[in-house]
Amino acid sequence: MALVNEIIFLLASLCAVTVVLTLHEFSHAFVAYKCGDPTPKFAGRLTLNPLRHFDLLGLALFAFAGFGWAKPVPINPNNFNHYRRGLTFTAIAGVVVNYLSVFLFYPLAMLAMRYVSTPFFLLDRLLQTFTLLLCSYSLAFCVFNLIPLPPLDGWRVVEATNRRRGKVFRFFQQYGNIILLVMIGIHFLTSILGRYEMFWLAAQIFGYIDILGYIMTYVTDFIAQPIYLLWGLVF
Repeated sequence: MALVNEIIFLLASLCAVTVVLTLHEFSHAFVAYKCGDPTPKFAGRLTLNPLRHFDLLGLALFAFAGFGWAKPVPINPNNFNHYRRGLTFTAIAGVVVNYLSVFLFYPLAMLAMRYVSTPFFLLDRLLQTFTLLLCSYSLAFCVFNLIPLPPLDGWRVVEATNRRRGKVFRFFQQYGNIILLVMIGIHFLTSILGRYEMFWLAAQIFGYIDILGYIMTYVTDFIAQPIYLLWGLVF
């Protein structure tokens, strides 16, 4: 039964990742196109076809760890009708759509948990897990991409809104991706060590410096509260 549960979770996870990533990247492409840049359309990214957006490593990481990335949408900011406005709107489009979509996914998950009942128990479990993961992955992808480090969307917002390019900006521009990889590595190490009782002390030590873990836990819980409060009036 444990193996069956793992298979159900993996299938639901892959399906949820497909939806979340596709919505995110399509949003970038759509907003960039509406702001005057045809580059995403020429690159074949103005589509809801998930195969056009997948990055295999980011997809696998998302499916197994709950956060990851997709293939960046190519843009040419010089084509925007308004340079900074186009950059900003394009940068935040994905995370905004991911967050707003949870307002739809959450009631679907509650309906699936409470009212979906078919003669096929495994199908019920798959649907319930899928809708719950749509919520959690959308929130996780939103928060992860808001981190102001390249190549994430949060850094694109910094680039679009920051007029001063001082030493701090240049430092993060050059080393931000390395810092991000270190944060991801510490988070994975903390998670792996935490699974084994013999490594509990090491897990505790790394847990104190697991910045990504703090961000993904506390920020995600914080931004989810308005959604839970709203739909708590119904369910």
